[in-house]
Amino acid sequence: MKLTNKYLQRAALSATLAIAALCAHADEPLLRPVLSAYTAEIGSSHIADTYLSPLKYSGWSTALNYERMQAMKFSPEKWLMRLNARVAFNKAENPARNASMLDIDINVSWGMLLHWHRPQGITLMAGGSTGVAGGAFYNARNSNNPASAKASWTVNALAGAVWNGNFHGLPLCARYLIEMPLAGIFFSPQYDELYYEIYLGNHSGLLHGAWPGNYLRLDNLATLDMRFGGTILRIGYRGTILSSKACNIVTRKVTHTLVVGLATEWLSLSARRNRGLENARIISALY
Repeated sequence: MKLTNKYLQRAALSATLAIAALCAHADEPLLRPVLSAYTAEIGSSHIADTYLSPLKYSGWSTALNYERMQAMKFSPEKWLMRLNARVAFNKAENPARNASMLDIDINVSWGMLLHWHRPQGITLMAGGSTGVAGGAFYNARNSNNPASAKASWTVNALAGAVWNGNFHGLPLCARYLIEMPLAGIFFSPQYDELYYEIYLGNHSGLLHGAWPGNYLRLDNLATLDMRFGGTILRIGYRGTILSSKACNIVTRKVTHTLVVGLATEWLSLSARRNRGLENARIISALY
């Protein structure tokens, strides 16, 4: 009986210490800096859209991207948010080099990630996002119907991994992130349907349910952040795949781009709120 009481006393003491630690963290001031990154991309593009042409077009790709990440307010040590906005412009030529296709693509997504800190500076992340995308292909060689519009709304799976370390005293952060749609809707006209017919009121069958079997918009992003004081240099690689099939219209677009840009962490605090935060705990979204 005395041995049992001793174990009960130890368990009660451990529970009391755990509750005290939680209360201490609850009263501790907390700061959640915003990580903002502005990057430019340049690389290659490969485009095929059977609504405009049966041929594959190849050329160059360029894009501007904005990414914002921050630890969530309700559970900052476990959850973070990510906002990403990207505008891309592609120009490609057919195999004979006598016709070109232009493409503009706008994509905005917002998501949340649950992360787990592992040994050796590794963090694993998994979550979901929702996003809208729109744009158009334009082929000047097609005098009757030169454009093919693209639009979608999707719910996506989002996952990645992060490594934080240093090289000869220089703080480094390597990250890989992948985003893939699971469900949603996307726009596609009927085969040989003119956009003028849609303008006249033929609106039936334009929206289609999206799933990985008929609509894939894969975004692979690998970056390396090098922190020089308050300035962060970001370099990396982005590979994107757009693949859709509806109404016997097949679209394929693959891009490979080099990513270069700057990032920074910042806090928005008023003079009144800044008091008493000298010993605040800082939870970064990525570092």
